[in-house]
Amino acid sequence: MKILVILACILLSSNATAECRRTATGRTVCDNGQEAGGYNRNSGTAWEAEKNSAGVTTTQTSKGGEAKTKNGKGVYESPSGKKCVKTANNQGCN
Repeated sequence: MKILVILACILLSSNATAECRRTATGRTVCDNGQEAGGYNRNSGTAWEAEKNSAGVTTTQTSKGGEAKTKNGKGVYESPSGKKCVKTANNQGCN
C-alpha cells in the first residue's frame, strides 16, 4: 500500500512544471523555489527528483524505489523489483 501512496504523490507532484538545477552545495532547486526532493518523517523516506531533456522526471527514494513519470503517467519500481504502472487508460502492479 505504501508503494501506491508514494506513486500517487510522485505522479501528482510531476504535474508542476519548473526548471531545476543543482547548486554549488549539491542541492537540487527548481525555479518555483522548491527543492526537487524532500523527506517524509512518518515513513523515514527521502527522495530526489530530476527531469531530463525529454521531460521525463526520475525520482529515487532513499529506500531504493525509483519512478519515471511524464504528463501524469509513469512507472514505479520498488526495491524488491515489483513494478506499478499508470497509463491514460490503466493502472496496476505486477
